[in-house]
Amino acid sequence: MSLASTRSTPQRPAGAPLSARAKRWLYLTHRWAGVVLCLFFAMWFLSGMVMMYVGYPKLSQQERLAHLAPLDAAAIAVAPDQALAAAGAGDASGLSLAAARGGAPVYLVPGGKRQAPKVVDAATGALLPSAGASVAQATAAAWFGGQYAAHYGGTVDEDVYTHSRALDPDRPLHRVDMDDPARTRLYVSSATGMVVLDATRAERLWNYVGAWIHWLYPFRGNALDPWWHDIVVWLSVAGVAVALTGTVVGVLRWRFSRPYASGSRSPYRESMMRWHHLSGLLFALITITWIFSGLMSMNPWKIFTGNAAPLALAAYAGEPEAAPALAPPGALIGALPAPPRELNWTRVDGRGLVLARSGPGAPQVLSARDAAPYAFDEAALRAAAARLLPGAPLRGIEALDAYDLYYYARDAHAMLGHIEKPLPAWRLTFGDPQATWVYLDPKTGRILGRQDRGARASRWLFAFLHSWDWTGLLARRPLWDALLIFLSLGGAALSLTGVVIGWRRLGKKLRA
Repeated sequence: MSLASTRSTPQRPAGAPLSARAKRWLYLTHRWAGVVLCLFFAMWFLSGMVMMYVGYPKLSQQERLAHLAPLDAAAIAVAPDQALAAAGAGDASGLSLAAARGGAPVYLVPGGKRQAPKVVDAATGALLPSAGASVAQATAAAWFGGQYAAHYGGTVDEDVYTHSRALDPDRPLHRVDMDDPARTRLYVSSATGMVVLDATRAERLWNYVGAWIHWLYPFRGNALDPWWHDIVVWLSVAGVAVALTGTVVGVLRWRFSRPYASGSRSPYRESMMRWHHLSGLLFALITITWIFSGLMSMNPWKIFTGNAAPLALAAYAGEPEAAPALAPPGALIGALPAPPRELNWTRVDGRGLVLARSGPGAPQVLSARDAAPYAFDEAALRAAAARLLPGAPLRGIEALDAYDLYYYARDAHAMLGHIEKPLPAWRLTFGDPQATWVYLDPKTGRILGRQDRGARASRWLFAFLHSWDWTGLLARRPLWDALLIFLSLGGAALSLTGVVIGWRRLGKKLRA
């Protein structure tokens, strides 16, 4: 690949199919578009290496559970039915209980779509208002068990670390800086008074040369925000075009049959031009691949968005059981070997259940009515799963004891690393036009994910090509690390030499 030729009329290899006019436009397009785009290429390669080890701040399920205090039955005076009544809700499915607001136990009652849940005090049954500064500071202090001072920093609607649209129901966010050794910054929801994001000082600093710049987040949260998606898409399209033109130029300038008079097969004697040509030939394919897969990450023009029907979650849950009332939290806590940190109510095939979580690993499953341990009848669970896509036959169920190419776990800092991927799991294959797969946890009945043709294509064109997340390679670290770092450094060398060449030429033009 070469940004520019050292000669005004480069020699044309015998048999080259391009006309002189076409070659001239090819050279000019690559030369001048590369002046700007090679800056982006270099930034993407270097920031991508940072993202291999430091991701954009997020709060994983395991982090959240680790900072919650175990539930104390003596501090909970309100039954689940009372909490639902206080919030004006009748269905316990989705209800949760945790000591998550100011260190005190509260019920969270799900709101509507894209709405924050309602919060009910588990001690008094009162429906709590939105959280102010004092609540946010108390929540932040309780996050570390009261060990460190919490410094309130006011509210933010959106800042460098909180661009995720998943945080929209919680805005504005209270920002609290802690005196812990990692200098953690906590973001507390003004709607619920709960921590929704944490970011250590190291994460915050590395993100300026990592995810924040890699995803072009300088264009987020300001006047350019409505066009951020289009900016990323069209820069990527232009990047693919520049990389392709550079590849063609590099091949045209390489002497395959006989060397130049200098004895080299590359015509460039100046070191920067020569290194750009050689690194382009070596790393052109990976450059094109990574820029193209970055484009695919944006789901441009919604090419991966199908028209699949939504899952019939209500049919899968079934009709709620009749009385008796839900078991009180004290009975649920007493039925467990150790106090849980969180209780979640759910329903599968008409059976009310409670998932009790104490930390990493699978939750314990209890009956929501009598607090007895519960295990699914496999035949009944299969019948319920068949109702997830009405009108589409359930073609098969495969039990997975190991990850497959579409359902696998990543490191917690990775883009989707916060999503739990428990094993064993069931893979349900449906006979609908979109060839839908659904992943299900046979222990808890939770829906773990959904894949259709579009999602599976995105997995290969984005996740595989961009992150090389082939499970066989991920299992052989540090081979994965060494390979990606080598290729990234090669792409960075290609890009940085292009930057130098381009700006030298631009400077000459401006001086002239």
